[in-house]
Amino acid sequence: MTKVGLFGIGLDTYWAQFDGLLGNLCAYQEQIKDRISGFGVEVADAGMVDNPMKAREASDFLKMQDVEIVFLYVSTYALSSTVLPVAQKLKVPVVILNLQPVAELDYEAFNKLGDRGKMTGVWLEHCQACSVPEIASVFNRSGIQYDFVTGYLQDEEAWQEIEAWTEAARVAAAIRNNRLGVLGHYYGGMLDVYTDLTKQSAVFGTHIELLEMCELKKYRDDVTELEVSTKIQEFNKAFDVAPECETAEIERAARTSVALDKLVKNRNLGSMAYYYEGEPGNEYENIVTSFIAGNTLLTGKNIPVAGECEVKNAQAMKIMAEFGAGGSFSEFYLMDFKDDVVMLGHDGPAHFAIAEGRVRLVPLPMYHGKPGKGLSIQMTVKHGPVTLLSVVEGNDGVFLLVAEGESVAGPVLEIGNTNSRYRFSIGAKRFMNEWSKQGPAHHCAIGVGHIANKVEKLGKILGINVVKIC
Repeated sequence: MTKVGLFGIGLDTYWAQFDGLLGNLCAYQEQIKDRISGFGVEVADAGMVDNPMKAREASDFLKMQDVEIVFLYVSTYALSSTVLPVAQKLKVPVVILNLQPVAELDYEAFNKLGDRGKMTGVWLEHCQACSVPEIASVFNRSGIQYDFVTGYLQDEEAWQEIEAWTEAARVAAAIRNNRLGVLGHYYGGMLDVYTDLTKQSAVFGTHIELLEMCELKKYRDDVTELEVSTKIQEFNKAFDVAPECETAEIERAARTSVALDKLVKNRNLGSMAYYYEGEPGNEYENIVTSFIAGNTLLTGKNIPVAGECEVKNAQAMKIMAEFGAGGSFSEFYLMDFKDDVVMLGHDGPAHFAIAEGRVRLVPLPMYHGKPGKGLSIQMTVKHGPVTLLSVVEGNDGVFLLVAEGESVAGPVLEIGNTNSRYRFSIGAKRFMNEWSKQGPAHHCAIGVGHIANKVEKLGKILGINVVKIC
């Protein structure tokens, strides 16, 4: 489980002055801990920090727990000196929870309490906002990364934000622990696709595993007829296999798919980028031209595979997969100015789990721009909200480029490729211009749902910029 930190802040001077205040605040913190735990993360709770000495103890505890992010619950007014030592030592993003117990104080009941001491105690139970500017001021001057979630304990909008932070923390950990295989080499001349593998590891923590085609061939040579038969059954379950697919092509793709599974398992891969050409008619060409079906199966199982050795897009696809959005390999196909949509797709691999209807496995007489022929995928991304994501390597380093849109119904190109129609709030022309100006490679990952908010949080955890187009 991904581990996140939690600590509350208060002022120890209050506890002797206001009976029951500390107990109430600790009970609220327990509610917060239980709710966050329900998001599928482990919460390391450092308790109530109400003086600088406890701040040191909390920082040591949370550092030892190796948390991805830390939630700071502002329970009442607290001195910023109780916060700074924790944030300085942890060096992880701090999410400040400015959560009141209730949306609105019962002013009439409050003012009828009569005892101004009791009234002050009740007010202090609800004065979370008092410390927020002070903490921000100190964090700004200290160069500490932070963000706010403001609301009240039963505020579902606030809890959606908190859950998004836990998801982003989980994805950051998953990407850091991911092993990305690189099989073959870049598509020659696609300068936009080339990337600095060291920089990818430095930014995301991803291990890059360089693979050889001869290893894959070894696994393929050892595939049994039973394994081929079982894989063909999997093809028929996952795909609508077109009648015109030749038996020999299906068996060729199935044999390669079994070998790919073994490569992924033996190398413990969580994603992969590939491309290979070589001399015409060589044995490796026979393998690489039968990749698409097997790599689509892997991608649909959240082990995304990007063609043309697009490492950056394999990273983007993995991010989308870890967020549960899918992540299909895509490039720009054409624009429909009358319908104000942009069409994106590819000859595969695809994420079959986010398809609109059944995915078709069809024969291609040639792979455009590549050697050979074989089977390919005809698929449209599920109609409804989508998010586009690109990992971009710019002059100032790696950043994430994101846009939200809609996959809409309409005619597509039935050429044995994945392709879909996408509409954006800023219109097709402006989207195309604004997206391209950021300098991404011509590929992107497409996932279902609007998750730019989560991607932005991931960027903050990773310490990289996120540019949102729409």
